[in-house]
Amino acid sequence: MQLIGPFSQILPLAGLPEKGPIRDEQLNIIENGGVLMHEGAVVFGGFEQLRKENPKATLQIVEVPQVLIPGFIDAHTHICFAGSRSRDYAMRIAGKSYLDIARAGGGIWDSVLKTREATDAELAENTVARANRHLLNGVTTIEVKSGYGLNREDELKMLRAIRTAGLHTKATLVPTCLAAHMRPKDFDGDEKAYLRWIINELLPLVKAEQLADRVDIFIEETAFSAADARKFLQQAGMKITVHADQFSSGGSQAAVEAGALSADHLEASTDEDIRRLASSATVAVVLPGASLGLGMHYAPARKLLNAGACVAIASDWNPGSAPMGDLLMQAAVMSAAEKLSTAEVLAGLTVRAAKALGMALPAGDLQAYPCKDHRDILYYQGSMKPVTVWKGGEEVENT
Repeated sequence: MQLIGPFSQILPLAGLPEKGPIRDEQLNIIENGGVLMHEGAVVFGGFEQLRKENPKATLQIVEVPQVLIPGFIDAHTHICFAGSRSRDYAMRIAGKSYLDIARAGGGIWDSVLKTREATDAELAENTVARANRHLLNGVTTIEVKSGYGLNREDELKMLRAIRTAGLHTKATLVPTCLAAHMRPKDFDGDEKAYLRWIINELLPLVKAEQLADRVDIFIEETAFSAADARKFLQQAGMKITVHADQFSSGGSQAAVEAGALSADHLEASTDEDIRRLASSATVAVVLPGASLGLGMHYAPARKLLNAGACVAIASDWNPGSAPMGDLLMQAAVMSAAEKLSTAEVLAGLTVRAAKALGMALPAGDLQAYPCKDHRDILYYQGSMKPVTVWKGGEEVENT
């Protein structure tokens, strides 16, 4: 049993509303707090009171002002990949369109070819390195998608690499099968045929090896139609998340109708889409990293919250549209643009992100920032990083 403190402030982020706006006044802030850790379980309270009640606990005294909050959860990433798309980015900031870049051999297909060339070990190593960077920045749980294989051998290779990576990082990795990222150029058939192939040929193997219990599909004019996606999601027999409303409306409606855990992106969501999401149990996951990478507007997070939706914030870390991978910086910058309260941002990175993955906030996943006031965390727009991260009650060392 270990008692750590005193922290200037502790924000357990428990008891907040699951949906809709959150005022900063609703935050429970424990001043001069301590955390009692024992076999992964945690108890928060006043440091001196916990010290008095637990005289046999091993003490770890915090000598400088620190603020303790739960570890972040990144509910949407593509960190299992090989290669770079810096050429795409250079073309984009020089004014080339998405189609221009695709015609020049860029886009998702470029990452597919590079990922297919990589070995299982290389993909696992890449994923571990990115997961560990996230972990040291306070992100203790990370959803990781496939979707750069787009054939049986390489989709399974990616999912196996994600599983292997999970054994070599202290971060929790949550795998998702995104074989429905786009119809591969070397597939002999149309989009409907490719989705049937995923259902009939790929997903049974994914389930047999227990490589993932989640499935994702990109609903967009350049990927799969909402009508085709509805049929696919009905037949998948897995937990559902959807790439929705990134460039055009329609995906979030399909997500809600399918009972998806989350609808992610939402930059093009209409007022009707927003009302529909708000009245559903589907979490609206906004991805500011993609907006920054593509130079486009943010998802309407403020409108979603005001309508009563549950809004989570994720990084979309990927080699193309969101290569930065700094979740806190992205959330902080978006909060200024969308006028999100500190409470809404912190909830969107923790308890509401956990809901997007269908899980509870993990006990013992914590992070401490070198400041006296929790508001400094967003004030420095992501440049302040945690000085200590705990995973399952154990301190994470810099690896």
